[in-house]
Parts: sequence; structure tokens; C-alpha cells
Amino acid sequence: MRDPDVHAVRHSVRRGAVDRRRRKRDRERDTGRGGRKNRTGRPADVRVPTGATRVDLAGKTVMPMIIDTHVHLSRTRDALLRDLRLRAYYGVSTALSLGTDNYELLDMRGQANPGTARFLSAGRGITMHEPGRITIPHWISSAAEGRKAVEELAAHKVDIVKIWVDTRGDKYKKLTPEIYGAIIDEAHKRGLRVTAHIFDLEDAKGLIRAGIDAFAHGVRDRDIDDELVAMFKQRPNLILTPNLPDRGVKVDLSWLRAGLPADEFAKLEAANTDRPAAQTSYGIQARNLAKLNAAGVRITLGTDGNRPWGPHEEILDMVLAGMAPMQVIVAATRNSAEFLRIADAGTLQAGKSADFIVLDANPLDDIINTRRIGAVILRGAAVDRAQPVR
Repeated sequence: MRDPDVHAVRHSVRRGAVDRRRRKRDRERDTGRGGRKNRTGRPADVRVPTGATRVDLAGKTVMPMIIDTHVHLSRTRDALLRDLRLRAYYGVSTALSLGTDNYELLDMRGQANPGTARFLSAGRGITMHEPGRITIPHWISSAAEGRKAVEELAAHKVDIVKIWVDTRGDKYKKLTPEIYGAIIDEAHKRGLRVTAHIFDLEDAKGLIRAGIDAFAHGVRDRDIDDELVAMFKQRPNLILTPNLPDRGVKVDLSWLRAGLPADEFAKLEAANTDRPAAQTSYGIQARNLAKLNAAGVRITLGTDGNRPWGPHEEILDMVLAGMAPMQVIVAATRNSAEFLRIADAGTLQAGKSADFIVLDANPLDDIINTRRIGAVILRGAAVDRAQPVR
């Protein structure tokens, strides 16, 4: 049986790529009132209201806006708004900030400021004591403290619970199975899901046994084994956000020049070098992603950090790891929307929010075409892309 949501993504990307010699569009979309898509389909099947503005997208490709399920955003209100405007500029409709947010910013989740991406947050994540690192997360040392932290997070109605299970290169103790098991149990009792930052293969297995809902990273210490693949297969709703590392190779950054101040672009270029150690790290994680993708694991998109253009880099990295372009687009749109429980985003369907990107070329022909953005429509309104976001 055909999955209708996958078909909606597939159809909008493929059929939206109109031959440049033709003057008619393969699809009509009526965004209507309230920033939602009223109708979508072939021209012959869609009745366009009298007086509606028609936009000729001949030669263009239309795809849903991207949803980033792993970021770390700024911690002041003005800076956060800028982060969200930048994401809209690059075609990202939603960003989930994972574990480094103070509670006073959580009220911004319900705000729909013009030209800004939607903001979701895990609030304060949970980890063992990590002296010298950011102090916003809950630093705990027992199962009881873990349960208390979850109680606090639930009171603030966070969107998900974030935990870190990592020694940071043997610098710190990491959450034990007893502690993270208690956190997961308490979160589930309170109707919350848990996503985990991991590094080691054995921790991934332990977390699956404990009932983890999602991984905010893939396994990074070694190539995964058949046991882990089998464990994923036994949990079809378990989410993997691969969050691939930098590939460690010098790349063409020219596509970023128009959207960045000159000094910021210069800094990126200065760091744009070949790095063999990073290449090794990417190789491990790319192979692991390829194995889990081949096994049918449900994959979403996440970028970590605060690079608003990062999803386009991650999309390319996921394809280079072995995923098909359409698989990556579905991961970045439909799968990510479903993971974040956003019912009105992720696909181009009637009744959903009018969030889409108009591309100058088809990403199914070359995945880097997601960077060739002609226009961004967010909640039915065009995002201002005339100049870099200040």
C-alpha cells in the first residue's frame, strides 16, 4: 500500500519540477486565508478562487519547508528571534532546541512572529556533573534526582526530554543505566518522550533496552553490529537523528555569500580546510547511517549547534552517506514533522500550513539544489530574502 504522506512529498518535489519550455505548471496551490493550503493538485482538478493572485513557477520545484529536530539556539530573546528569522531565510520552518534553554524563553514557542521559524524546546536537559561546561542543563548524580528533574520539565511543558550519555572523551562520568532508566520511566509516566545524546555503541543498546524514544546522534565510537540493527527493527517507531559530523573536506561555500555579512563569510572560509581526523569520524557515522537506513529505521534531520544553513549541509551529507535524495527529503520534512508531532507541516497537502520552498532546480536531480532557493513561503507569506538577516 502506498503511504499517502510520502506520496505527497514525492509528488510535490517531482511534479513541481516543470520543464522550462512549458508555460503551465504541473500543480496548482491555493494558499488561501489563514496561511494554510486550501487546495493542492493538478490544474484541471483545482478550482482557483476568483481574484486569487497567480504566481508562475514554470521551471521551478516546490518542496515542503525543512524541519530541524536538533539545534542549540541563542539564550536571549532578541538573539533567539534572529536565529528563527535566519532559519526561515534558509527554508527551515521549525527548530527543536535540545536541552540548553532557560525556562523564561519557553513562552516564545507559541508565538508566530512574521518571518520566523517555529520554536520548540526541551528546556533544560539532563546530564551528570560536567564542570567547565554549560550549566543550564540539570546536573544530577542519582535516579531520584533524575526523576525530580523530569518532574520540573513536565511542569514547564517542554516538548521533549533531552539526556546526555557521554563521557566527553573520558572527562566526566556519564548517566548510568539505572539513572537514565529512571528518567525514561518518569518521562513516560508524565506523557513525555526522551531523546538521547550518545557516543558509544553499548550505550545505544542500553538506552533501547530502557525504552528510549529517539537518538539525537548516531553511534560514533565504532561501526555498529547486527545486534543494534536488530534492536532498531524491533522498535519501528524509534527515531534516529543521525546528526552527521562535518565531512572534513574543503567545500564550495559560495552559495552562502549572499546570505551572510562579509566578515561572517570570511570566518567560514578561513576554517574551510581538509581535516583527516574529521573524515574518519564522518566515515564511521556515514556507514552506520547507511546500515540503519537499509534496515528501514525511521530517520529525521538534525544539525546540532546554531548554523541556520546547516540543514542543507546535512542533507548533502546524508545523501553522500548512501541515502537516496527522496529519502533524505522525506526525513527532513514529513518524518521530522511527525516526530515533533506537528500535524500541519511536513507535506504539501490541503489544510496544512502553507510552508514551502520554491527552488530554482530539482533536488532529485542533484541534492545540492535545495540550496538554490528562489522563494520561501512561511505560513502563507513570503519570507524577505532580499538581504542578509541582521
